[in-house]
This record gives sequence, C-alpha cells and structure tokens, in this order.
Amino acid sequence: MPADSVSTRLYPAGMLNTLSRNEVERLHDASRGDLAELVRRCSLAVLNSGIETDDAEALIREYSDFQIEVQQVNRGLRLELINAPGSAFVDGRIIEGIRELISAVIRDLVYFDSEIKGNLHHDLNSSSGITNAVFEMLRNARALIPQIEPDLVVCWGGHSIGRHEYEYTKDCGYEMGLRNLNIITGCGPGAMKGPMKGATIAHSKQRVKLRRYIGVSEPGIIAAESPNPIVSNLIILPDIEKRLEAFVRLGHGIVVFPGGAGTAEEILYLLGILLNPKNENMPFPVVLTGPRGAATYFEQIDQFIRLTLGDEARSRYQVIVDDASRVAQIMAQGMSDVRKFRIENNDAFYYNWMLNIEEEFQIPFQPTHENMLALQLRRDLPIHTLASNLRKMFSGIVAGNVKPEGVQAIREHGPFEIRCEPEIMNSLDALLTGFVANNRMKLPGGAAYEPCYRLVS
Repeated sequence: MPADSVSTRLYPAGMLNTLSRNEVERLHDASRGDLAELVRRCSLAVLNSGIETDDAEALIREYSDFQIEVQQVNRGLRLELINAPGSAFVDGRIIEGIRELISAVIRDLVYFDSEIKGNLHHDLNSSSGITNAVFEMLRNARALIPQIEPDLVVCWGGHSIGRHEYEYTKDCGYEMGLRNLNIITGCGPGAMKGPMKGATIAHSKQRVKLRRYIGVSEPGIIAAESPNPIVSNLIILPDIEKRLEAFVRLGHGIVVFPGGAGTAEEILYLLGILLNPKNENMPFPVVLTGPRGAATYFEQIDQFIRLTLGDEARSRYQVIVDDASRVAQIMAQGMSDVRKFRIENNDAFYYNWMLNIEEEFQIPFQPTHENMLALQLRRDLPIHTLASNLRKMFSGIVAGNVKPEGVQAIREHGPFEIRCEPEIMNSLDALLTGFVANNRMKLPGGAAYEPCYRLVS
C-alpha cells in the first residue's frame, strides 16, 4: 500500500444524487457482484486523473489494496474508498472534478450492466439494438442536449506524442474554441488533452457559456489513458465498438492528430462507415492534421489508405499540415453543412441517427490469437469489409500493447500472427515500422518496444 493512500467516504455527484430507493438498491447489488472488479479498476484509473502513466498493470499492482464500495444509506448512495491514491485529494478532501469522474464510472458501468445488457428490450446482436443502446447510455450520461446547433468536434490522436505535436493540438483546440466549437476526445493525455486545453482559453476569451469537454472511454483502455483534468463529462462505453459509435453519433466533425495503432483503428473505422453507399451524401468533415514534422506520418497513412481502400476513401478526408487556423475554419464550415443537412432530413442535431453503421462495425471483436489470424486482409473484399477487418487488426495491436488482458495473452502465447496479401503486408509493415521508429508504439512503463504481432503471408 503506497504511503500516501487515503481512505474516506463521500457522496457521489450528478444524477447519482437523485435516485429512488429501488435504483440505489440495484446500484448497490450490481457493484458488489460480477461487476465489482471492473468498477474497482475503472475507479482506480479516474482517481489517477492527471497522472500521465500508460502502465495499467503497474497501476493495478501499486494499488492492489484499493477498494471501493457502493453503500446504501438514508440519503441514498455513498461511496467508501479504501487505500485510494493520495493524488486525488487535497488536504484530505477529494478533488471535485475527480468526484464527478468516479461518479460517472458507477453511473455508466452499472447502468449498462443492469438496464441494458440483461434487458429483453435491448437486442445487442442487431445493428439497431446496439445503436439504441449507445443512445441510451449517452442520454443517461446527459451528453445529448436538444436544440443546440452542431458544434461538437471529435479529436483523435495518440496519448503519447512529442511536445511539438502536443502544442499543435492545443493550437487547433484554441482556434476551434474561438469559433465556439466544443471538443470530444478519448479523455486521456496527449492529443486528447491538448485540444481541450486550447479550447478552454478560447472559450474564456469568447465568454462561451456552454463549454463542453467530453471524454469517451471504455474499460479496457481507461487505465492506460486515465482522464485528463479538463474532461467535464466522462462517458464509459462497455467496449471499443460502442465507444467508436458514440464518437461518430455524437460528434459533427472529426480532426485526427498523429498517433499510433489506436489512431489508425479510429481512422479505418470512420472510413469504413463513410464508404457505405448509404452514407455517400452525408456531410461529415474529416481533417488529418499535425505540425510540419508530422508530414511523413500522414504520407504513410495516406499511402496505406490509398493502397487498401482506394481513392474513394481518400476523397472523404483532407490532410492539412501546420495550419491550425485552416483546420478550425474547415470544421466551422462543416458545422454549417451538417446543420443544413440535418434540417433538410429531419434528423436530430444531438445524435446522428441517419448514419448507417453495419453490424460488422458494431459487434465486439475479441482479439484472441485465433481471431487475429483468421482476419481476411485482401483487396478483393468489399471495401467496407476490408476496412472493418483492418480496424479489427489495429484493435488487436492496441490490446496487445496496452490492455491488461491483451498484454497477458501476448506474454503467455507470443505475438499475434496477422495474415495478409503481400502488397498489404509490405505497406502495413512500413506503416507499423514507422510508428515504432517515431515512438508512436510504446510499451507500458517506457520499455523498449517489442512487437505484439508478426506479419505472415
């Protein structure tokens, strides 16, 4: 047990303050059953908000004595924390932002477990059922605000980037904030923190009243990417597929900064959806951007996309190097296009119901050695199928790099084997080698990178 550990009791924030006795009982019971370990691990991650570590296993080991208990009391709900990280407290009192984040953990994990997963009215094996489940989780988290003009920009990028790249993400966030745009990210450090930090300054200058810094995560990755301190609304989806769907249903445009395998996964997920003929006419501004030093990174990404998905995929995004103001201008114009389209098609501003997402992008992919080897990576496949399979491949690499279960699987059984046709293999090898050479693929704790994958033809 670390010397600075704190044990205390506290009342949760937000909607957990106004619950019926029946709701309190369900929260209490669910948090003590099979969900208990997941609640503990995710709570530990948010208690380390602002502490930049990507070693989930080390964090769990260091605070192996940490416990959290959801208690029923006369006032409703109370949380008891035992041996919690001292960095979450000031003079013995928990930091208010962290109290809100830990409340979000309880809210989201228990809501999905008790109200959606076991509910006969939710079909989590169908496309429409999954889309409705994501909607209900976002609504329960109070992320859906009606009658607000389109203004949410999703920012993707690496959690471990160089200082010059981080400063550029702040510049872009600042320029977008000056245009009254709000920010959604994966909630962690690096390219997820920078845009939010830049936007806070711009929002203050513009006296923006509704400032939204939404962090969207999932249990498998939150420990490696603890929420940054700027996140004002944390939402934890149950798996990576629902997390990705939440991004594209909630956001109105997407800016992609340099990153590694996780960023590549996000790009391929988005392109696979936008390439669906049913989404052909839907405005969805997408910009890939970074400082001048990141030009080679985007050239590699661009080449890989052209080879695998073709020129049609390339037409769905713009690449802008070292021009934060231009990025913000494109996003602001894109908001106008989205607004016009939603009005003409009678679609909501706050949730993109019309975006067609096929089941292969929604059903959770388990990155086992067997499943990774079985992925078909050939250019004679339909474009959206190849995009989906490439997305799953990068998802497996992310799991093998940073997720505790994936790291353990690699430790026990060796690297994943990935089979693909020679042309894709050569391009993929060049892309992944570039990620490693530029420190975009790191092992937890800063150890020298040993690939969790092996390419085979």
